[in-house]
Amino acid sequence: MKKLFRTGALIAALAVVASATPAFAAPEPDPSVATYSNPLNLQLPNGVSAEQCADPDVIRSETPGDDAWYLFCTRDALVTGETDESGEPRFYSIPSYRSTNLVDWEFQGEALNTRPAWIGNGDMWAPDVVFLNGSYHLYYTATNTAANPDTDPEHKRSAIGVATSPSLAGPWTDSGAPVIEAQAPPADPASTSARWTFDPEVLVDGDTAYIYYGSYFGGISVRTLSADGLTSDPASQTEIAISNRYEGVNIVKRDGWYYLLASATNCCNGPLTAYSVFAGRSESPTGPFLDRTGTTLLDGRVGGTPVLHQNGNRWIGTGHNSVVTDLSGQQWIFYHAVDRTDPWFLDGSYTKRPVLMDPLDWIDGWPVTRGGEGPSDSPQPAPVTQPGQPVGYTPVQADVPQPGAAIPALSDEFDGTGLGEQWSWIREPDAAGHTVADGRFSWKTQQADLNLGENPAGIVTEAAPEGDYVVDTKLSLDVPEDGCCQNFVQGGLLAYTDDGHYIKLGVTSIWETRQTEFGKRSEPGNPAYGNTVGGPVGEETFLRLVREHSDTENLYTAFTSLDGLSWDEAGTWTTPLEEAVAPRIALFSMAGAGFTTSFDYVRVFELAVDPVVTEPEPTPTAPPGAVPAAPGGNGSLAATGLDLAPLVAAVIALLLAGIGIRIGGARRASGPASLAGRAAAASAAWRGACGRCAPRAPRHRC
Repeated sequence: MKKLFRTGALIAALAVVASATPAFAAPEPDPSVATYSNPLNLQLPNGVSAEQCADPDVIRSETPGDDAWYLFCTRDALVTGETDESGEPRFYSIPSYRSTNLVDWEFQGEALNTRPAWIGNGDMWAPDVVFLNGSYHLYYTATNTAANPDTDPEHKRSAIGVATSPSLAGPWTDSGAPVIEAQAPPADPASTSARWTFDPEVLVDGDTAYIYYGSYFGGISVRTLSADGLTSDPASQTEIAISNRYEGVNIVKRDGWYYLLASATNCCNGPLTAYSVFAGRSESPTGPFLDRTGTTLLDGRVGGTPVLHQNGNRWIGTGHNSVVTDLSGQQWIFYHAVDRTDPWFLDGSYTKRPVLMDPLDWIDGWPVTRGGEGPSDSPQPAPVTQPGQPVGYTPVQADVPQPGAAIPALSDEFDGTGLGEQWSWIREPDAAGHTVADGRFSWKTQQADLNLGENPAGIVTEAAPEGDYVVDTKLSLDVPEDGCCQNFVQGGLLAYTDDGHYIKLGVTSIWETRQTEFGKRSEPGNPAYGNTVGGPVGEETFLRLVREHSDTENLYTAFTSLDGLSWDEAGTWTTPLEEAVAPRIALFSMAGAGFTTSFDYVRVFELAVDPVVTEPEPTPTAPPGAVPAAPGGNGSLAATGLDLAPLVAAVIALLLAGIGIRIGGARRASGPASLAGRAAAASAAWRGACGRCAPRAPRHRC
């Protein structure tokens, strides 16, 4: 896939010249273009910065005389070592902040510094603030209610509450009752188990307001709100996402579509957190919501198009987002993440989640973060928040790694009567449980798993090629299309070091869902296992695992597909580059007996090298004030009305720095995604901004 620029041909021409230019220091970046770096700085009154803001929600004030933005966060501890009167960590109940530039935030106070009586001993999570009928409404998750007498923390009954205020600065007055009551899961209304009534999101659409809520246990629902926003209509409830896949819904309306952005997997798993954001869209606010493949979010083979996931730099667990639009029309996604170099707030049991911000772009009608580059970890152009402020961010579509030359000695079409000679077994299961016939390797799932415990599963392995590579497979797993519960039957690919250290990409049955899972095991450790998920499962599912490397790490990026042509990226896991045992390519079929994983092929390739651009086409001159059209191709970035001047200045800076811009093929160390950001990081600054990036390292590290 080509990397697409707004003035792609011009940049391609300059890149050719730049590649032959000796490198020297770039000129100073334009000081008129403001920059920021993740995480955002949340300034507390004592001058200390808050260390986290989970479940961030951002809204711009509509109060006359106050055009600032306000940020609201989940009830949390904010500063390591700060304690209350009892010596326990000091928690802040819905901390709020104010900013005039979306970058620098000043603490405003606790929106709800006293628990409302009706929530009992419940916490207040995941705020969502909207302007409705002339006042501000702050909706929040109440993790329990006073009406619930059960003191067992596992039996809490969550609900949705609301407080109102004439100003985003408060004070806030709680309504005194739930907007969404505690309830049983929709699929089992007679159950005594309590649904996870979490994560409110309110959409005001014309004369109607809708409230979305839910989580893994019970799925996602939507109801209509009363005119005053204080109650909802149970009879209007519609289910829009299956259980055990999504939470933290955010709704974005664009070009006649309603986009549901929601987060998947574990928000709070320390250094193995892999929370990520997916999208579905609908022409109605009540669904059905379908992903890019046409799969609904209600299917057992659940849908979802990736929007945001970890990319191999220090940020992992990127999710629970809010979206705002700056004065240039550029959208920005706010979300929490985990710094894998500093994941714990306390003693290894409380994950730290600071707040990050990156541009949200649109490719072929679907949202992506930073052109597909994902979370940033270097200085970036800031949002336009003041009249006359120059535009610094220019969307650039990320390259996608592609297979290069095939490696026949490591590939297997399974067109004989046995596995190729390159394969070897570790704990070969009963030979009657696996066969090669009719062009497929069929393997019964084992009543065993892969860890350092008892009864480890058998796997079949082959040597991985030296250097960077791509491994593809097409498989089917014959669990039923939907229904519960074949937990956690799975089959797929591994980058395998030993039973306690591997990267896993497979098709997995998870309660009533079938999902593509991308996990990492690292034992012993706290935790030992973490996972994220990818695109939807089909009758046959295509899996791709890409190995790249930096100076210090292996970077494994997963992709999934329903047709082998259009691929969804599922994020990146890293492992140390220097390992005592070289990781091998492996296949698995395990975690429950009674089913069969069938592999159609395993194909191994070198990672494609970027092509050399030799005959760039001239770029037509745009009339004054015109917005250049995005080039066509496999995907195009939506126009955002951005100024071309920073782009040209950045290209010139890159030319002087002698940094060749790669136009197609596999991703490499691109540095900051925008060209203005690249200019600021050129030459020596380039290495500094990207930390451990080597010239041949993949773009993930930056």
